[in-house]
Amino acid sequence: MFVGHFGVAFGAKRVAPAVSLGTLFLAAQFLDLLWPTLLMAGTESVRIAPGITTVTPLDFEYYPISHSLLAVLGWAVLVGGVHFLLRRESRAALVVAVLVLSHWVLDLLVHRPDLPLAPGGSTLVGLGAWSSLPLTLLLEVPLFGLGVWIYVRATTAKDRQGSWGLWGLVVLLLSIYAANLFGGAPPSVTAIAWAGQLQWLLVLWAYWVDRHRVAFRKS
Repeated sequence: MFVGHFGVAFGAKRVAPAVSLGTLFLAAQFLDLLWPTLLMAGTESVRIAPGITTVTPLDFEYYPISHSLLAVLGWAVLVGGVHFLLRRESRAALVVAVLVLSHWVLDLLVHRPDLPLAPGGSTLVGLGAWSSLPLTLLLEVPLFGLGVWIYVRATTAKDRQGSWGLWGLVVLLLSIYAANLFGGAPPSVTAIAWAGQLQWLLVLWAYWVDRHRVAFRKS
């Protein structure tokens, strides 16, 4: 899953208006921001296997640190805790922690059974929506659209940058998603890792967009 995670991050602005969209992006994509670094370090591994699923050619062989349920719970507590220490806002910290955990839950829907429950454990789970392109699109695209719609309703642009910057980000995310779906297999694992690191640019873009928009706060 890709745009679905960002859709959840967009939508979370409604319940955490004081939290920057960049922070919401970082939390929702934290696992996939961590994973490329672990790939580069050789701590986790993936194999390019065209045809292993209809949607993605990636065989996630070993990623217990970034994607096992037990580790993800730990990352959620850590990221949420750091946010609380920095901002002293318990509700916002909880939203950030839940976003980290939401990544694993959404991955559970689409992955084949390759998600470990705990580091070192033999049980692997995944409901396998990636076996069907229509099912994958039915899950992700409405989730993304709903999240963007909620964000637009929960904020207003302060200037032109807040408007075109947002829609430019939305178009870029959808373009990356289309390229992932229809662009063929990546050339190497190294290319996958470096492409994954480029997601930090999306986080930075989201911080920039949010600075040019004002959130409507609940009374």
